[in-house]
Amino acid sequence: MTVQPEIQLENVHKWYGKYHALAEINLTVRQGERVVICGPSGSGKSTLIRCINRLEAHQEGRITVTGMELTDDEKTAGHIRREVGMVFQHFNLFPHLTIVENCILAPMWVRGQRRAEAIERARHFLDRVHIGEQADKYPIQLSGGQQQRVAIARALCMAPKVMLFDEPTSALDPEMVKEVLDTMVELAQEGMTMICVTHEMGFARQVADRVVFMDRGRIVEEGAPHDFFAAPQTARAREFLSQILH
Repeated sequence: MTVQPEIQLENVHKWYGKYHALAEINLTVRQGERVVICGPSGSGKSTLIRCINRLEAHQEGRITVTGMELTDDEKTAGHIRREVGMVFQHFNLFPHLTIVENCILAPMWVRGQRRAEAIERARHFLDRVHIGEQADKYPIQLSGGQQQRVAIARALCMAPKVMLFDEPTSALDPEMVKEVLDTMVELAQEGMTMICVTHEMGFARQVADRVVFMDRGRIVEEGAPHDFFAAPQTARAREFLSQILH
């Protein structure tokens, strides 16, 4: 029996005016798979994952997420966003709400959870990312690394089938990066389906089932982390790795 892919992109194209941001993208992610997308700035990495939950609209090709094809229908996009959690570079927490209040908004408004149930789940996931003791504080009282872990907990509160990470450590001070990456490693070890755009190659080596290398809007190569890092197949990937690993 063939397992339905969790995410499938088939010949996807995306333009901004005349700029061809994504070209002939074909990518399949199966349940429980961890995929790291890397490449130089402007290669289309963030655009790709933003298309997966319709934050950006593709113009050609097909994108299927958890068995549903993404179309212009806003109801379909809304359903898919309920199943796909996303963590951005910036935390996007509401400054006037406590940490636990930030986490319960979407489950109450989108999934219709009762407040008591939403709070219980929020505290559970805050504990899971090792920040439960901060639940009643405000975002300004937390470090950047702590706020990003709150953003991860907030996404988990929606019980997503897939987690997307768009360079989640790029806005953090170096000493805060490890605590966020450690949280993501734990999620990966628990079997969460993940697509992560990142320059943290140590994370890719440790966690990824597959590394996808992009350049100029295209997937140039993909493969197992050991193969990609030990023997990249293209000159462009070799050049990228020589710059980022030294």
